[in-house]
Amino acid sequence: MSVLTVTFCDMTDHALRLLRQQPRLAELAAFPFNFDLGRAAHGHVEEVRLASGGPLETVAGDDTGGTYFVCADGSMLYADSEGGAGIIGSSVDEALEIMIGLPGWHDYTRLSPDAGEERILACVAETEEEMREYHGIDEERAELRAALGFPDRTAVELVGMLHAALLRTEPDFVLLNADEGCAYELIGPPDPPLWEPVLAAGRADLGLLRAGDRAAWDAVADDPVRRRLALRAAQFSRAEGDLELLRHLLRHEAKSSMTDELRLAAVLVGLRGDTGDLPLLHEVRETTYDTWCGLGGMPEPGASSDALREWAKELDGSQFGTDPADEPVGRWTDLARDQGMTELARVALIRSLDEIVMDQSRLRRPDAPQRLTTAPLRALAHDFEGLGDRIQALRAQRLYAALREGAWDRVVARLDQARLERAVGQLPEAVRTLASLRETLAASEDDSLRNWRCGSLGRFMAKEHYRLTRALADAGQPEEARTLLTAADAILGELPENAAKTVRELAEGAVARVREVS
Repeated sequence: MSVLTVTFCDMTDHALRLLRQQPRLAELAAFPFNFDLGRAAHGHVEEVRLASGGPLETVAGDDTGGTYFVCADGSMLYADSEGGAGIIGSSVDEALEIMIGLPGWHDYTRLSPDAGEERILACVAETEEEMREYHGIDEERAELRAALGFPDRTAVELVGMLHAALLRTEPDFVLLNADEGCAYELIGPPDPPLWEPVLAAGRADLGLLRAGDRAAWDAVADDPVRRRLALRAAQFSRAEGDLELLRHLLRHEAKSSMTDELRLAAVLVGLRGDTGDLPLLHEVRETTYDTWCGLGGMPEPGASSDALREWAKELDGSQFGTDPADEPVGRWTDLARDQGMTELARVALIRSLDEIVMDQSRLRRPDAPQRLTTAPLRALAHDFEGLGDRIQALRAQRLYAALREGAWDRVVARLDQARLERAVGQLPEAVRTLASLRETLAASEDDSLRNWRCGSLGRFMAKEHYRLTRALADAGQPEEARTLLTAADAILGELPENAAKTVRELAEGAVARVREVS
């Protein structure tokens, strides 16, 4: 037993220890309550891990292929064999109390406490009557409850406990297939849309601004994140009395140069059609070259109210709206990350990638449905790297590379794929990716690749070969490192002198490292 498992065992509640110590109680837990300690040795049906990276301990299984895990904080996570998972208790004791009190708990994972006592009791009664047709549950439940020291809670209380536990699953306890990286579906009630928790602070700040507290005005306006969130809240809650606070936020947002929120603030001010705002709008536009370009088309000072309003309406219709559900997920993941909601952002991005992997038609271009746009995949890879999740970034990059159409684009995408493979320790995969690139470059008759040695691609190819050579040497694979070093030197030898200069220091370091381990 590992140190990690010992720690987990110490964290779990006394019910699990009693089950492990007393065979009679363990038999009752296994049947009829389907919590079988003996199945823990078999593990889950596939390798899994938490998206958050936290550890898991397998403690039991059931006769459907489901598995019970204890998380680092003691919470019980259940994963079924069909790709669903959820927290079913904040501790092993709580989870066992729910499972024993509600032996048909699987049927209640989407049953809200708000359904009311009558409906809950009816659902539980129906499920348990069906069970009684095949085996007893009442005497067994009473015996196990008494032995484990559980109170005699009502079904309504237990459904409430189950519901609360399931709602804790996202974002910290999302389960992934360890090989493919895709997320398990929630077995409980769906979480609120991402924009709700992300926008909550902005809505609160907008309320402070509307209350007229000048100290709050300065505190919100001087904080770039709070300012952005308040503007987003104002986007979806357009009150007539907001004009003065919008002017205040607009002036301060100009400090960040050209941002989407600066354009939003200008639009929200312009929609009022007050021509007295045109000098302010032009002052903001002239802040930097980027703001000048980004706020192009703005009516000149002296223009009519209708012209100002028309300019704002056109931008509003093409780039903004009044329903947060219509915003791209990247909008909310960026704002989540800015607020430190890293796991919330990560889970949303993983589920977005899962949707594309399962249905690539989501990438169809609206203007050309027969073609796919790979931009969302590139954005996902970039966002995952920003979160430090290179495994998911690699997953997105591989699909991105596979869908690129032009020879040049495919080579560049696969070079970035090799970099990520090296970064996550998938060295054999990186070696194979670079080998395929060399073959493509040697055999391709595509004009876009004809002069690859003379541009940045040649330098990047050589650098990645030397970096991977060094990684292989560091990993104790000298033979593979020497083989790749030969390929790297061949690429370096083909580069023009000005390009080769930028690579030589890296090459010398790789050569020295290979000699050390050979």
